[in-house]
Formats: sequence, C-alpha cells, structure tokens
Amino acid sequence: MNALPPNLAAASPFRHFTRDEWAQLRADTPLTLNIEDLRKLQSNHDPISIDEVIAIYLPLSRLLALYVAATQGLFKATQRFLGADDGKVPYIIGVAGSVAVGKSTTARVLQAMLSRWPNTPKVQLVTTDGFLHNNSKLVADGLMERKGFPESYDGMAIINFLAAVKAGERNVRAPIYSHLVYDVVPGESVIVDRPDILIVEGLNVLMPNRLTREGSEVPFVSDFFDFAVFLDASEELLEKWYVERFMRLRETSFRDPRSFFKKFADLDDAAAEATARGIWRRINLVNLRENILPTRPRASLRLIKGASHRIEQVALRKL
Repeated sequence: MNALPPNLAAASPFRHFTRDEWAQLRADTPLTLNIEDLRKLQSNHDPISIDEVIAIYLPLSRLLALYVAATQGLFKATQRFLGADDGKVPYIIGVAGSVAVGKSTTARVLQAMLSRWPNTPKVQLVTTDGFLHNNSKLVADGLMERKGFPESYDGMAIINFLAAVKAGERNVRAPIYSHLVYDVVPGESVIVDRPDILIVEGLNVLMPNRLTREGSEVPFVSDFFDFAVFLDASEELLEKWYVERFMRLRETSFRDPRSFFKKFADLDDAAAEATARGIWRRINLVNLRENILPTRPRASLRLIKGASHRIEQVALRKL
C-alpha cells in the first residue's frame, strides 16, 4: 500500500508508520513469547514469526500498556468523584477484519502477551461467531448464504453480553461456535468472569447499528470497546489466503465425518479451487465490500498486511 499524498495525510485521522518505523517504538518492552508459544497460538493457515512479534506486537503491547494504565486511572478518578466502589471494569479490545486475514492468530497472540503483564494477569478472549443464529434459524430465514453478514447474528445478545461484562458482572456467558460442524454448539458456553482485559474478535464488530428516526438510544458493539484493531490486506491477497486455507482444510478437518464441509473433501484440485473461489466471491467478498471495509476508519489501529501475512504498515488513530 502506497503512502498517502501529503494533502490527504494531513487530513487523515491516522498517523501512518512503515514496518521499520513502528518497530522502533518497542523501546525496552520485553519479549515474553518464544517459538514454542507461537506454535501453539498460530493457525496452520496464518503463519507468524518471532520477528513479527518483535517488530509489530511488542510496540503494540507497549502502547496498550499505556492505554490500559490511563484508562484504569481514569476509572479510579471517576469512582472517587462519584464516591462509588463498583470494583473493576474490564478493558475491552476489539479485533476486526475480513475472513482469512488472520484475526484469530492476532487475538490469541495479544491475549498471550497481555496476560503476561503484572497489572493485567487475567485476559479472556471471545469470538462473535458464537452469537451467530444457529443453522436451523438461518435456513428458515433464507440466510445460510449470508452467514457472517450482520443480519446473521443475534445483535442484541452481543450487546447484552458486552453490557454485562462492562458493568463488572460475574460469570457472564458467551455461546461457543464450532467451525468443524459450522454451527453454534447447543448448551455450551465460555464464562467471562471480570477479566482485566477482554478481547472480542469478529468480522463486523466495528459496524454501527441502524439509527432510529425518533432518536432512541441504540448502542453499537464498538461502544463497549476501549481500543480496536483492524487487520487489513488487499482483496487479491485475501482471496489467495482463503483459497489456500480451503485447499489445506480439504486434506485435514474436512475429512472428519462430523465436518459440515465433508462434501468437499474428495473434490479434485481444480474443482476444489473453483469451489473455494466461488464461495469467496459470492459470499465473503460481498460481505467484505458491503460491511467490513466501511468500518475500517472506526478502528484505533490498522495492521496492514503484505504477502505471506507480513505486516508492512501500521496506522494509528491520532484523533
């Protein structure tokens, strides 16, 4: 991605950094992950190296340490002003971006790094996939081909979950989604119990709700975020990564008898690639253009990827 022209750069709410410029902002932030840690955190289709952690995630860790400390200080000052003693409020980080851009790996790496801070030992992670309507409802509503689009989620359930977490409630439950069976798992949930930091990962977490004409209060999911990361890449790279992932999964999890995608496991290479490109262009590319990319300017930080998932540029909101 080319640098912005001078006139646009001055008006942009973001300050842009090259990879090397961003890496210099690490200062003395210690490296707390090793190669074995990374192997456990990354997915097979989204490689990440120690070099990436040092250049990109250590400066981000330092920045978030400053932001979290400032937010905690502001909360305590407000509590003193109100004469209240409501306990702690979690710092919530959103992670957004397209299918196949690497949100899951980024979220897991952030969770691992932030949980090693002495002042935030409890860091939890949830994905908005669990708030998708179950397949039976999507089929009944004719939305299976719109899975991942805003209308396929239980939006109020997400809002209620985040409101409870932000209010400091104990043992708030979030439903669990299985990518193997491609559906929400009935009766299963993850319990979020007043963490220091909560990371919320999902496609459309920065998307605003529709405003009402009568001016009633309509909260956005991102209203509950203290910081938001947007993973970015060109459409061409995203399609390439999606197809590569599909082809690898055809040899692995698609062969599981429980897999929703088992029907694709025995396709030959040409048919499998054509199927993957068809799904990408019919569903994921449309969602990207209509719903995900328009939310990109609402992020606090953009991580802009080049080939091989390497982050080449960083854009930090200055307004």
